[in-house]
Amino acid sequence: MALDERAFFNEKPETRTGRFTCSKCRRANDYSIRWVRRTKKDRLPPNARDEDRTKFAKLRDYLLRLDDEVVCKTCGKKFEIPSQQSMVFVDQLAGLPNDDELEKEIAAAEGVEAPPKQEKKPELPARFRQNASNWK
Repeated sequence: MALDERAFFNEKPETRTGRFTCSKCRRANDYSIRWVRRTKKDRLPPNARDEDRTKFAKLRDYLLRLDDEVVCKTCGKKFEIPSQQSMVFVDQLAGLPNDDELEKEIAAAEGVEAPPKQEKKPELPARFRQNASNWK
């Protein structure tokens, strides 16, 4: 009988954040999603057969999503996570671009320079900065 897949991996729970939009109220929020990181063990279990050895040679580290639904922070209703990816290989995850780098790359491809930084506005006079408790 072949070994169970869990005999080849070490499991470690982890939490990652993701930005999702509620399908009911249409508001976007950041949610923490539970994942299990399965990393390949450094050696085969002692009772492995030939078919287990070939399977072990092809294995890669991956993340498995545990949460399928989240509760909206605004309206309180459950909605399904819209991503079809419930499993992600770790080597694919490491190659994903950073959002800031992606924005710069898109702007460079379009031939548009990065937007200039906002100039600092002059400070308001003291009479406009009084707190509300001093009002009559």
